[in-house]
Amino acid sequence: MNPGNSPGRIQFAEQDGTFVLKFIGEVRLTLCSALDSTIEKIFSALNFSAIVIDLTETRSIDSTTLGLLAKLSILSRQKIGLLPTVVTTHEDITRLLQSMGFDQVFNIVDRPIPCPECLSDLPSQDQSEEVVKAKVLEAHRILMGLNESNREAFHDLVNALERS
Repeated sequence: MNPGNSPGRIQFAEQDGTFVLKFIGEVRLTLCSALDSTIEKIFSALNFSAIVIDLTETRSIDSTTLGLLAKLSILSRQKIGLLPTVVTTHEDITRLLQSMGFDQVFNIVDRPIPCPECLSDLPSQDQSEEVVKAKVLEAHRILMGLNESNREAFHDLVNALERS
């Protein structure tokens, strides 16, 4: 971390039936409860036509966050029959998504989204260690389901979390 680097943020907006989640900076599991509750909120709304995840200003993203995004995609397909769109303009992030099998569960595009000014920060959430652990576990189980290399990569972590 260089000094002056702001911690990661997730912003959220809804415009004309499109839900937008924008990930800024280094997005880590400290944001996972806020993200998860926003995912729940999106799917309780059910009057939307699209979900866009904007990663154009994301510096790094951890596997827990990726797992929650995979969950978002699964719910989106089940509930509205649509693949969410991920916008990424950084090669390393794009490569990461593809290695995780995200090209099967998202439309990955490299065009920025309309209306960045209508985004606002997600409220932070108090989260107990238990809650975080449960989210981490759920997120990695979902990732393991996406492809074989993920299954191998996260197998030990998931086992360790299940035991602790």
